[in-house]
Amino acid sequence: AEKLSSMKDMDWNDFLQRVCSLLDSTEKNTGAARSKLNLLYYLCTVAVHKEVASRLINSQLFPILIQQLHAAANWDIRAKVAGVIGLLALHTSELGENVPVSEAIILLTELIRENFRNSKLKQCLLPALGELLYLIASKEVKREHPRECWVVPSAAYTVLMRCLREGVRLFHC
Repeated sequence: AEKLSSMKDMDWNDFLQRVCSLLDSTEKNTGAARSKLNLLYYLCTVAVHKEVASRLINSQLFPILIQQLHAAANWDIRAKVAGVIGLLALHTSELGENVPVSEAIILLTELIRENFRNSKLKQCLLPALGELLYLIASKEVKREHPRECWVVPSAAYTVLMRCLREGVRLFHC
């Protein structure tokens, strides 16, 4: 993570381009899925560094993570993508207005609602939803961005409260 945080812009852009390309790959074989999963584990490791997390969440990687959360056929990949999103939200110190946080919240809410009886999956998705909600709430409290930047649908709060009432244990995947 420290090596990434000290990269010059050109090297950082090259790194980011390679990461995005690997994640966005449409190959369906077992090796491609394993490579994606390994990359996601790596991103979980470096996402705990504040500067790296800030650079990643504010880059073109975040929309690709959302796309992977939506489209990946492999639930292990989806769960790990949710983990990366949650870690980025937890550790970022900066959040640009153009980061599609609302889109991620809507998708996480839909996935939790569609898979409500799958407690293992909820345990992977709920922390990411909670971290995103906390992130935008903390930005709004600090008045860093106007309320219109990120719309949080009431369904997100409803799903979260329903899960909490049912006693789902929350932890990062």
